[in-house]
Amino acid sequence: MVASSTLFHKDVVITTRLITMYSMCGSPLDSRLVFDGLEKKNLFQWNAMVSGYSRNKLYEEALRAFIELVLQTEFKPDNFTFPSVIKACGGIFDVGLGQGVHGMTAKLGVLGDVFVCNALIAFYGKCGLVDEAVKVFDYMSEKNLVSWNSMICVFAENGFAQEGLGLFSEMIKCEKSFVPDVASLVTILPICAGEGNLEMGMVFHGLAVKLGLNQELMVKNALLDMYSKCGCLSHAKGLFDKDNNKNVVSWNTMIGGFATQGDTRGTFYLLRKMQVEGREKTNKVTILNVLPVCLERSELLCLKELHAYSIRHGFHYDQLVANAFIAAYAKCGSLCSSQLMFNGMETKTVSSWNALIGGYAQNGAPRKALEFYLQMISSGIKPDRFSLGSLLLACSHMKSLRFGKEIHGYLIRIGLETDPFIVISLLSLYIRCGKSASARVLFEEMENKSLVSWNALIAGYSQNGLPDEALVLFRQMLSDGIQHDEISINSVFGACSQLSALRLGKEAHCYALKAHLAEDIFVGCSIIDMYAKSGCIEQARRVFEKLRDKDVALWNAIIVGYGLHGYGKEALELFEKMLAFGMKPDGFTFVGILIACCHSGLVEEGLKYFNDMQNFHGITPKLEHYACIVDMLGRAGRLDESLRLINEMPDEPDAGIWSSLLSSCKTFNALDIGTKVAEKLFELEPNKAENYVLLSNLFAASGKWDDVRRVRQKMKEVGLQKDAGRSWIELGGKVYSFMAGNTSFTGSKQMQNMWRRLEEKIRKIGYKPNTDSALHELAEDEKIEVLRGHSEKQAICVGLLRTSKGETLRINKNLRICVDCHNAAKLISKVVEREIVIRDNKRFHHFRNGFCSCGDYW
Repeated sequence: MVASSTLFHKDVVITTRLITMYSMCGSPLDSRLVFDGLEKKNLFQWNAMVSGYSRNKLYEEALRAFIELVLQTEFKPDNFTFPSVIKACGGIFDVGLGQGVHGMTAKLGVLGDVFVCNALIAFYGKCGLVDEAVKVFDYMSEKNLVSWNSMICVFAENGFAQEGLGLFSEMIKCEKSFVPDVASLVTILPICAGEGNLEMGMVFHGLAVKLGLNQELMVKNALLDMYSKCGCLSHAKGLFDKDNNKNVVSWNTMIGGFATQGDTRGTFYLLRKMQVEGREKTNKVTILNVLPVCLERSELLCLKELHAYSIRHGFHYDQLVANAFIAAYAKCGSLCSSQLMFNGMETKTVSSWNALIGGYAQNGAPRKALEFYLQMISSGIKPDRFSLGSLLLACSHMKSLRFGKEIHGYLIRIGLETDPFIVISLLSLYIRCGKSASARVLFEEMENKSLVSWNALIAGYSQNGLPDEALVLFRQMLSDGIQHDEISINSVFGACSQLSALRLGKEAHCYALKAHLAEDIFVGCSIIDMYAKSGCIEQARRVFEKLRDKDVALWNAIIVGYGLHGYGKEALELFEKMLAFGMKPDGFTFVGILIACCHSGLVEEGLKYFNDMQNFHGITPKLEHYACIVDMLGRAGRLDESLRLINEMPDEPDAGIWSSLLSSCKTFNALDIGTKVAEKLFELEPNKAENYVLLSNLFAASGKWDDVRRVRQKMKEVGLQKDAGRSWIELGGKVYSFMAGNTSFTGSKQMQNMWRRLEEKIRKIGYKPNTDSALHELAEDEKIEVLRGHSEKQAICVGLLRTSKGETLRINKNLRICVDCHNAAKLISKVVEREIVIRDNKRFHHFRNGFCSCGDYW
């Protein structure tokens, strides 16, 4: 009607409003048609056109229209023109252009306008130039509520949480005493969410109620987000359930909250409920919020259901959604589905390649990851920091130091070697390749060491058998003022477990309690494991009993602990108690049960639980379960049954299983079976010294000294060396280590005198050196001298010299304790009236009053 009317067509007000109306309805093309049809244009119509483009995020068109206005007309841009132009500069992140427009506002005398300044604050904030935004804000002689909200938003979006909170407080207290509005609250609440500051978030919730804004939909959604991210999901759920006015953002926020907490059931329940209620349709954000919860093979069916739903609604065409599905399929163990999803994409960006390469690198197929990386390069896609990070991860898994160093060199050439994400990947590479010294050099060169980098190196030391260094670095981290988290604490507990460093473990336990981390499930498991592996199973049990929320992992930790200590009946009682509490055991639970039966000689019980695992609990035995049964039967002398089980296993036995059986053959002098087992073992691990030592000991125990010499000669030819017996003990927070036959220890004279006194005492109550434990072709008196130099005897002597009467000695040994040392330790515990706890490479031995907890079954 307007177009056909000459009168209306020339009406400035109506045509201006038409341009605005079309742009507000999302049709800037129609706005342009009206604009181009005008014979004469005024500044209002130009402003409407620029504003329309900017409102519809057509930023380049907005800037072209602005340039056209400046160059082809006599009009001067005013305070209504510049806010839209400045917004467009922010939309394309063109800092230089935005600063140029800023200069124009000053020249044209509109810089003092509040709307122009508000736009400049938002522009600088979006471009990360916080200082420039602050300058504009401070320059303003007049500020309105939008000015304050804009500046708070700049702080919030650029990680200046405390400054944002401070400015909010200043806004309320300033001379004009602005009253916060909806925009104020939806700006400040995400700061609380990002900081995990529940207390402050609840203060703002109270303020929203006081101002009558708590029923505003945007505020309600911000509150849901805040409570979810502050770990108060039940509170968020309460608000969500009471609310009858929900939009898709409300549903997405709540679904995202459950997904972040790892609650698969809750996440999919909400998704289905959203579909059933049908008021709000799911969108791509919904799908993206659900996908992170699909992390295990057990969620693969749900993932496929979600994928089918996405296909039906066309979400899978979106790049972000498609990339997220690639990653999710990989995490759920379906790498072929991940690749099919990738292959089906019309346009593959670097993010798509990253999702696929990362999926293969993180899920056990590093060589495939490398192949796809090379394909990406050949297709012309340039790798980014995430591509290179995944490539380094693949090298770490392959332990390919050479290729990893090549990538490191490339990173130096392109200037990415100092990128925090890349540095962590490089640390992991060198640590996994056993190059702890190189990792430490890299770490020391970092200017800003993040908690993640400290954790990576501490964990690396712990994993590479350098627990002393892990503990020293942890203390250095604390002295540098870095606050530890559950990852660093878990790594320290792991280091203490390796060393049986009880005092240091207790120190770490105190740190965990002070930081309120002891209730964390993973930390709880580590604490239990640390006490159990430090010989304090009673303390491990006390920690377990104090934990309120016990999941399967905690039950597994305590059951394994009792098993390693040889307390089989107690482990089985715990298992039955676990079932009574309604907990569902998993494969790890049964590993613990079978270890307990193995170390306690409960063979029939072990076989029963092995069958129950399959028939009643539906758990398919894995290699580790068969290894436990083979070890259990072997220790009981049932070598034929053990060999039969190996031959009937559905999986190919690994070297660990054959090694366990060979050790049992040595115990029972089963030379015929042992030599056959050794052949199988050498096929799998021809260059492992321990295997030659086991065979040599088998021949020595049978008096086959020619065969012993032959095996030892073969070791020399291959270039292998036997690991010397080593024991260590923690005294006063320091770990002392002893080597068999080595008398270089400071104070060795006192140690030797202590042993002479002990030997004299224990001989009176029945000790007689077991020279069969000295597997060398020597005279009897020479064998006795060799036995006196065993490392655990040295550790016992030093422990007695440096501890108070009645104090328990806790000793670690890298090899299996020999019969002679076992007999001696039993009798020493009686004559000195102390408990001696020795942890060898198989189990714990608690020596009390002349007896051992293993019942001489080890």
